[in-house]
Amino acid sequence: MTGLYYEEFEVGETIEHGKRRTISESDNQQFCDMTMNQQPLHLDAEFAEDTAFGERLVNGLYTMALGVGLTIPDTTDGTIVANLSYDEVEHPNPTFHGDTIRAQSTVTDKRETSDGERGIVTMHVEIFAVNREDDEGEDVLVCEFDRTALSLKREHAED
Repeated sequence: MTGLYYEEFEVGETIEHGKRRTISESDNQQFCDMTMNQQPLHLDAEFAEDTAFGERLVNGLYTMALGVGLTIPDTTDGTIVANLSYDEVEHPNPTFHGDTIRAQSTVTDKRETSDGERGIVTMHVEIFAVNREDDEGEDVLVCEFDRTALSLKREHAED
């Protein structure tokens, strides 16, 4: 168990997640198949060639889900009760096959539950393609959202 208990989250802290993942064509194809999303922009090279992007895009929900997965070991692995919400989801830039992504989470809010036995933590998660640079020479932001989780408190972890 590597996750943080409620007491260990600090509002304002940014957690740089060390795990990365290169997204393959197979990853995208399998995700689209499992979710029954047959959007040609994700799967049909000829169709996608004639779009503004010029090539197939990785399914945005896969990018988001993978980004969440990259954050789990450093945030809520074994210390979560439940994810409560994902809000303000944005995809400012596309994700392509072959992109290697990384994630970072900034704790934006935390509060105890009304009974004081658990805590609610909100993190702003940003997902970047590290193999591409924006105009400032930074990794390209491909997805961002707010994730709110119900977290165990250390003092109640044995209950």
